[in-house]
Amino acid sequence: MARNDWSKLDESDVRVRPGKGTRPRSKRRPEHADAVNAMVIGKDRGRWTCAIDADPDRVITAMRAREMGRTPVVVGDRVGVVGDVSGKPDTLARIIRVDERTSSLLRTADDTDPYERLVVANAERLLIVTALADPPPRTGFIDRCLVACYAGGVEPVLCLTKADLASPDELLAGYAGLDIPAIVTRYDEEPEGLAEMLKDRVTALVGHSGVGKSTLVNRLVPDADLAVGVVSGVGKGRHTSVAAVALPLPDGGWVIDTPGVRSFGLAHVTADDIVDAFEEFAEAAEECPSGCGHLGPPEDPDCALDDVVTEGRAGAERLTSLRRLLASRGGHDVTRATDA
Repeated sequence: MARNDWSKLDESDVRVRPGKGTRPRSKRRPEHADAVNAMVIGKDRGRWTCAIDADPDRVITAMRAREMGRTPVVVGDRVGVVGDVSGKPDTLARIIRVDERTSSLLRTADDTDPYERLVVANAERLLIVTALADPPPRTGFIDRCLVACYAGGVEPVLCLTKADLASPDELLAGYAGLDIPAIVTRYDEEPEGLAEMLKDRVTALVGHSGVGKSTLVNRLVPDADLAVGVVSGVGKGRHTSVAAVALPLPDGGWVIDTPGVRSFGLAHVTADDIVDAFEEFAEAAEECPSGCGHLGPPEDPDCALDDVVTEGRAGAERLTSLRRLLASRGGHDVTRATDA
């Protein structure tokens, strides 16, 4: 048709762009009834690696759906995904929901930071990896990890590495009042009982750099192919794990390796969060004055927790351990010296 030859046009050629007011937008979102369940096992620059039905042989890559906004999605989360879940190269699914978490391991950058950082979700246990030497153990860090466990609903387990360099007896004695399971490992032997403890569970690992965390993961998961850190001459390790990642255990279950951390802030934890984890003291704590930190005299002279010990309902060692955790949460230096 020649230019400007309008005589050959008819109504079928008319194109009218409707105004914005004629296209009301719906706020209804699709129900995604066809969404499949998956477990988040890794994250990298806005993309999440997920295992369909927590099956390590059915791994896909997904992005966060637009309607989720900035909803946090972390390793261990149980999510619903839609789209291409075939797992073929260059395919991408969408995460459309995050299921309710059974546990949350949270930390802040320091005790004054108001922003919580969700480290791992839905872990049943937290393996607190601490070297007995090179670098030397830091009980203050262990205490803070225990506080985070009690506040987040995670069962703590002490894992003491490098027992070929120092004895674990003194460190274990310091936590006898808390009844925490403990595993002692050494470089030249397989960790006895650890694989059975982790079987069919989701377990997260946390620890300072250089304590042997990645070495431990490589023993548990031979195909993990994780770099093993080299401890520097000043006793501080190099970071070898740069992001949390969930790895399938050969006999079932998952182990989540987290990056080495230098601090474990607890700004989000209250004293009552810790006391609630100790059943024998939780009820008595309700009788304490408002604002009681449960530390006992002289800080809290009217604390009712002492009555529990006086009446024989709990041992004094148990209360001492509880108050050590409370002091650690408050930022007090409760690190104890060890022979190591």
